[in-house]
Amino acid sequence: MEHGFDACGIAMADYLEDDARRFEKWLSNGYQGSMSYMERNVDLRLDPRKLMPGAKTVISFLKNYYPSQRQIQDAPKVSVYAYGEDYHEVIREKLNLILEKMREAWGEIEGRGFVDSAPVLERSWALRAGLGWIGKNGQLISKKKGSFFFIATLIVDLDLNPDPGFTTDHCGSCTRCIDACPTEAILPNKVIDGSRCISYLTIENKSESIDETFNNKMDDWLFGCDVCQDVCPWNRFAQPHEEEAFEPIQPILNYQWKDWEAITEEEFKLLFKDSPIKRSKHKGIIRNLNFIKRK
Repeated sequence: MEHGFDACGIAMADYLEDDARRFEKWLSNGYQGSMSYMERNVDLRLDPRKLMPGAKTVISFLKNYYPSQRQIQDAPKVSVYAYGEDYHEVIREKLNLILEKMREAWGEIEGRGFVDSAPVLERSWALRAGLGWIGKNGQLISKKKGSFFFIATLIVDLDLNPDPGFTTDHCGSCTRCIDACPTEAILPNKVIDGSRCISYLTIENKSESIDETFNNKMDDWLFGCDVCQDVCPWNRFAQPHEEEAFEPIQPILNYQWKDWEAITEEEFKLLFKDSPIKRSKHKGIIRNLNFIKRK
């Protein structure tokens, strides 16, 4: 697909009524943990016309990040989405280019692009745009391509014909993701307890320590977690990405326990200055490392 995306779908900008009920219940149960930003701007999350006045169309894009290489065995684990450069920067540039191309074709239109950094329910819009269904692990799943995708969203004030939404569910009776989750964060009815998710515990959790409840349950994950995707049968269709910017930073592939333990703050900043891993900062990585190595 032109501009490096793997799929695209269109939905009419509207109020997400069903999501409103689910999101309110999710918040009331405290599944957001310390992610207080989830409690703010709820109205913007549920209605893109409030996020961008005049919005008429929501365009969803999928960007594959499935790697051709994996880390060495018996090392602290890093989620494969973080192997390469920071996807926010890579994808934002592509969205801006698409918006410019749209302006060349249709004149002066208003638009805003989002990549996991604003109050946008990306998976809900991708579902409405027909790109896949929401699995029991909360991930958007494509029958042809699996779930190792970033979801990008472009909201514009241009009327475009919407695609048919995805209305079927192909998880069936499979519970592999639920059974495999090390911290039991995947609940019935596609509900994720974010406060128990390893990705939350190793990235979003900003406290000085990880709760002892999760001792011996982290499965050696240093940054993020891929368990629920790795066990998903639909990911047998996943193919390696072709995005040069997502090629792995070699230390991520090759670092052993001793290498992570020895890394200084200066080295960390230099090695991971363009990586999503910088989000945890050096002190966060060391905190995570100290917690998972206790066995």
